[in-house]
Amino acid sequence: MKWRGRRGSSNVEDRRGMGAAGGVGIVGTLVVLAVGYFFGVDVSPIVRELDQQGGSTELSQRDEEWGQFVSVVLADTEEVWDPLLREQAGLVYRDPTLVLFRGTVQSACGGASAAMGPFYCPGDQRVYLDTDFFDMMADRMGAGGDFAAAYVIAHEVGHHVQNLTGVLGAVHDQRGRIAEVEANRLSVATELQADCYAGIWARHAQERFGTLDVGDLEEAMRAAEAVGDDVIQASAGQTPMPDSFTHGSAAQRQEWLERGFRSGDLAQCDTFSAQEL
Repeated sequence: MKWRGRRGSSNVEDRRGMGAAGGVGIVGTLVVLAVGYFFGVDVSPIVRELDQQGGSTELSQRDEEWGQFVSVVLADTEEVWDPLLREQAGLVYRDPTLVLFRGTVQSACGGASAAMGPFYCPGDQRVYLDTDFFDMMADRMGAGGDFAAAYVIAHEVGHHVQNLTGVLGAVHDQRGRIAEVEANRLSVATELQADCYAGIWARHAQERFGTLDVGDLEEAMRAAEAVGDDVIQASAGQTPMPDSFTHGSAAQRQEWLERGFRSGDLAQCDTFSAQEL
């Protein structure tokens, strides 16, 4: 991915140097689960140690580089979505803030642990990200690479787009009135649409900035596979149970990411009306 030497966003809030103690406790974890807008399902069986480590107040050179990378990718999402949302949806794009943290963090959606993965909080219109997640993707999930990391950010920004279009509010209202299985399906549709929006961003970033290197799209597809509900449940020693999925299978996540990339069109990302996901 071509990102070095490019403009970074001013909408990054870096809290990593503030230090963090591990663990938000059971109450904080339940609040996090209730939000329902996370990038992936609970990956704590894979990364439990992230929640147990105390946070260092010193940033390494790798931390600094991840911070620069995140800033550039966020800037790219701003430049893509500002005109795109206006042209395709008639809406004004408002830039989200991306909060970098280490270990644990407080948001308008409650307390969260790094073991839960990156997430978007509609209450404060912020994306929350512990960059150690990128290293875990590479080391534990076989989904490394800078464009795989960019996909993570673009997916969370996709939730911000859903918030601006009113989708997240509508989903939240509906979830309280339906049974668990139906609520899970609704959550899957929400997450797959965010994947599709990530694909849209990738296409337009390539057209505008020539972002992609050879193999970058394959990196993103591997990341989408790695965070499929079936893959994560299997890696935790569980039998995949489709009715319990909240983010979609590996194949579904790859399909909708690719659909967004092929089309570049918001209208092609209507997962809620699709007969089959």
